[in-house]
Amino acid sequence: MATFVLIHGAGDVGWYWHLVEAELRSRGHHTVAPDLPCDDDTAGLPEYADAVIAAAGDREDLVVVGHSLGGFTAPLVCERVPARLMVLVAPMIPAPGEAVTEYWANTGWDTEPREEHDDVFYQDVAPGLAAEARARGRAQSETRLGEPTPMGAWPSVPTRVLICRDDRLLPPGYLHRVARQRLGVVPDEIDGGHTPALSRPGTLTDRLVRYL
Repeated sequence: MATFVLIHGAGDVGWYWHLVEAELRSRGHHTVAPDLPCDDDTAGLPEYADAVIAAAGDREDLVVVGHSLGGFTAPLVCERVPARLMVLVAPMIPAPGEAVTEYWANTGWDTEPREEHDDVFYQDVAPGLAAEARARGRAQSETRLGEPTPMGAWPSVPTRVLICRDDRLLPPGYLHRVARQRLGVVPDEIDGGHTPALSRPGTLTDRLVRYL
């Protein structure tokens, strides 16, 4: 069975994945979902990758899954561990040498047609669960997000992109374009908003397992 290494997004914690972890473990897989030092002004993308790799330890048969900003960390992890697969969920998809702060302008996010909403993260998450997610969240430090990613080239690991049809932050049309331009990949789609590990953990788990 595989070990799924689950990387959360900006200002979040590993708890984000807890429902997916339960689903994966019930199917016989192992999981690792570390907290990244995203609220630490001294930490940047290299330290995020360090935290993930330390949590993975000497486990093998790894599937590295990055959500949202975790798309910047996942390829750095895959450069250093023996991953069999990388899955990017509702992701930011970095280019070599790109800083997180450059991503939005470089990908044309600001000019992408989309509706304005008050809630772009948890619109389809049960209210109690959304409240807990907000309470557990942490402030995302931006101190080092202006540094270029140390990724020199996309790692030679099979990569799948999974997008959410109702994503208000990273709309499907936008992610289809970015995935095609940057990876030459046609994304897969599931229903739901930007945080499917909370709103649709069973559906997300089905996809992750199917990719094996």
